[in-house]
Amino acid sequence: MRTFLFALFLFAVAPLFAQSITKERVVVLTDIEADPDDTQSLVRLLLYSNELDIMGLVATTSCWLTSSVHPVSIKKVLSAYGKVHGNLLKHQKGYPTENQLLSIVKSGLPVYGMKGVGKGKDSEGSNWIISELEKEDSRPLWISVWGGVNTLAQSLYTLRETKSPKELKKMVAKLRVYTISDQDDSGIWIRNNFPDLFYIVSPGDHYSSATWTGINSYIKGIDNSTIGNTWLAENIQQGHGPLGAAYPDVAWGMEGDTPAFLGILPNGLNVPEHPEWGGWGGRYELDLPEFDPSKKGSSIVTIEPETRPIWTNAVDSLNGYIPNEYGRSVTQDSISFKGYKETLWRWRDDFQNDFAARMDWTIKTYEGANHPPVPKLTHADEITVKSGENFTLDAFDSMDPDGDNLSFLWFHYLEAGTYKNVIPVNGAENAHQAYFTAPKVKKKETVHFIVKVTDKGSPRLSRYKRVIVTVTPK
Repeated sequence: MRTFLFALFLFAVAPLFAQSITKERVVVLTDIEADPDDTQSLVRLLLYSNELDIMGLVATTSCWLTSSVHPVSIKKVLSAYGKVHGNLLKHQKGYPTENQLLSIVKSGLPVYGMKGVGKGKDSEGSNWIISELEKEDSRPLWISVWGGVNTLAQSLYTLRETKSPKELKKMVAKLRVYTISDQDDSGIWIRNNFPDLFYIVSPGDHYSSATWTGINSYIKGIDNSTIGNTWLAENIQQGHGPLGAAYPDVAWGMEGDTPAFLGILPNGLNVPEHPEWGGWGGRYELDLPEFDPSKKGSSIVTIEPETRPIWTNAVDSLNGYIPNEYGRSVTQDSISFKGYKETLWRWRDDFQNDFAARMDWTIKTYEGANHPPVPKLTHADEITVKSGENFTLDAFDSMDPDGDNLSFLWFHYLEAGTYKNVIPVNGAENAHQAYFTAPKVKKKETVHFIVKVTDKGSPRLSRYKRVIVTVTPK
């Protein structure tokens, strides 16, 4: 009886710990069956389907799958999801039903790239994107592209042919595109023909120089176990019900498509409208990349010069923190890292643990699983201080829905702001309260501080708060 009453209590209070979020709308374009990683990414996406409004799951082609589409493979994963849907609802509300998701499975044309763009080449997938753009919804529509992008290209072609310039501009302004490199020749066509379109991509040498590869790259000098096959088998695939069993082995690279939606999940760190601020999906800067014709890429996609700025690779420098057994619980790592993959893999253990915890939700009771902490500041998340002034940041009111003990880590996210010198914590960086001294500046500067709040459940889960400090001259 005590166990039963405790479970009822947890179920009743769980919503009290949930933070109010605005769900991002997202349509997925996937060349599922070109590589098992699309199926892997779909499994993960479904575990977060209560925190996103998934508006479409569209089977498409790509440079690796040029003449067929496989919506049935999407439906197979949805069938596994349907078997665990009820258990997921024990942990958080808002998970759509299997039938709701089946109703938004669509297909693009089974042709490669620009062969599927033009007069009379509409598909149920391209029409579906248009119908979502036409809805009276003030939120942007994210197009999460895991393969080729010609289905979106056809939507834009049709809109240009059928809408007034004013209407077209309004609809393009609602679109946000994150594409996993260019996997057909319609990506550059879109960027050339719709220069105002918000577009995140790592062009050029296709995969070897792309930010998203940070999700599955082996990094020398760190623990890479959470992307290993043993970890995946133990935490995702085996003993985790029908959805875990639907997660295939790695063939080429683990979940290369997942970064296309990691950055829009509501975790306190991600700010989807600001790719330059960094988050689980990496960090990107608006830039006109240099064109190197010698880098032909690793696919059949022809690499062309960009004609306008795009959101593309940015570079982070970091010395991470590692556990310390005696005294202060963390210490800064002596190894330094710098690069574009670092903007993503720096969060990798956090989002892998989060994935494992949600997979637990498919089979475990509420009290038998772990749930993320809820960071809470004692002050606003945007403050202004004077040059040279001391100030305090505090996450004292943070809590955990499972009653777990919490760890804190404060740090200056250097690249996210305008001030480009590291501002250290004055004292311990692992307490709920952190003390800083504003730098001396000659003009207004912005500084981003992150507090990472981590519970001691299993697996350990992290959430964040970002504090933007504006420093003004005296």
